[in-house]
Amino acid sequence: MTDLALHLDGNGPLYEQIRRAIALKITRRQWRPGDRIPFESELCAALNTSRMTVNKALQSLADDGLIVRRRKAGSFVATQQSVQAPLTIAKIEDEVAGEGKAYSYELITRTAMRAEGKLTVAGIFPRGTDVVHIRCRHLADGTPVLFEDRYISLKAVPVAGDEPFEATPPGSWLLEHVPWTEAEHAICAVSADPDLAGQLGVTVGAACLRIERRTWADDETVTFVNLTYPGHHRTLIGRFQPGQRGG
Repeated sequence: MTDLALHLDGNGPLYEQIRRAIALKITRRQWRPGDRIPFESELCAALNTSRMTVNKALQSLADDGLIVRRRKAGSFVATQQSVQAPLTIAKIEDEVAGEGKAYSYELITRTAMRAEGKLTVAGIFPRGTDVVHIRCRHLADGTPVLFEDRYISLKAVPVAGDEPFEATPPGSWLLEHVPWTEAEHAICAVSADPDLAGQLGVTVGAACLRIERRTWADDETVTFVNLTYPGHHRTLIGRFQPGQRGG
């Protein structure tokens, strides 16, 4: 087990100090490939800080490929064979702004319900789990660029029950309020049915790109979402280095 002696340099936000302290342990080989990083709860107690702050530091390290986060098992120093995920969870507002366009958001429906049907058959939520179902769309310069169909577990995120999501996109709200430990992406092409075509302003049958994402906090599902883009709007790029596994 790795030790908990971390030196914070006092410069900048606390999560960045934690990130640098852990990265230093790794680069100096004090924490070696395959070593388990102390659990979030251990780091919170040792550093007298919140889980959100620790989670943000660990996720930054994972994004850079220095550590690997495994649901239920914890976080580990990455080995040379580890592959950095080609997709990260980013705010759609930042993506639109990066294109030099004005972002806007429209809530279509927000419904409190209990998980059933495809949500339970697929094992996403236990049957009867209270969830918030949100349908919304995101626009760039007034043109729809993303339709979002999301479920949030009220067991994992009770405060979501009080959030109207009328002005704040649910994905951005979750990134700011809820620590997460693992996410899974599935990417596929879909043809726009009449409802989707109307939401995205494309013709029925038009090619669209869908990212199906499930996010966990430890062993509990936080949210399940389908993010659907007009086919011409979204390009996915993954960068790899020699010796990394791909396919």
